[in-house]
Amino acid sequence: MHIDLSGKTALVTGSIAGIGFAIAKGLAASGAEVVLNGRAQDRVDAALIRLQQAVPAARLHGIAGDVAQIDGGNAVVRALPEVDILVNNAGIFEPKDFFEIGDEDWDRFFEINVMSGVRMSRAYLQGMLKRNWGRIIFISSESALNIPTEMIHYGMTKTAQLAISRGLAKLTRGTGVTVNAVLPGPTLSEGVETFVKDLARQNRQSEQEAASSFVKQHRPGSLLQRFAAVDEVANMVVYVASPQASATNGAALRVEGGIIDTIA
Repeated sequence: MHIDLSGKTALVTGSIAGIGFAIAKGLAASGAEVVLNGRAQDRVDAALIRLQQAVPAARLHGIAGDVAQIDGGNAVVRALPEVDILVNNAGIFEPKDFFEIGDEDWDRFFEINVMSGVRMSRAYLQGMLKRNWGRIIFISSESALNIPTEMIHYGMTKTAQLAISRGLAKLTRGTGVTVNAVLPGPTLSEGVETFVKDLARQNRQSEQEAASSFVKQHRPGSLLQRFAAVDEVANMVVYVASPQASATNGAALRVEGGIIDTIA
């Protein structure tokens, strides 16, 4: 299968590092004109340089703006009025005891993880419907279905993304637009790599041993038995963004290594 996204413009929110950056790289390598997004202009500029080095022929742009804030999201939309592919990737997580999670934490997680995608989708979906082609992809998590007791507020937001993506998909009935959610599991992004290095040092293990031990202990249901690579998640997103995925709509697509123990 050859995925060609030439002529398509893609916006990936929260894409200066981690899964978002890997998604941007995959879309750029497939020919899309890619717009990186982050909160700070200097970090966006640095990510653009790294991505241009990784995909020399890529057509790239960067827009600084905090999509978790109304003003920041509006600034992004003013700078980029139309997109063909929207990847709602911006998000945060934080392990925290339920009894220590205050109202301000619940509000913050909802604004960043849920409302950022709502606002961006509201801004771009109508244009996609008018042009009769478009892709909206929410980066959810296996935590949407397997709510982690150590960060219930995070799991709540990831479940909400599934509800929103499914509801939006129903608005695309009979068109060339699709809306889907992708559910990564434990993934070796930059932040997780630092965590694994610290764990390896503490336990006098290799990084590979530390990562494997962590997954076996904390995600024992994993069939993959390791962290996924960011590119493995990005590969699913690139496919869902492609014309070849035209019959995939309203779906929750797992890239979680088999942690969720269900066949449905």
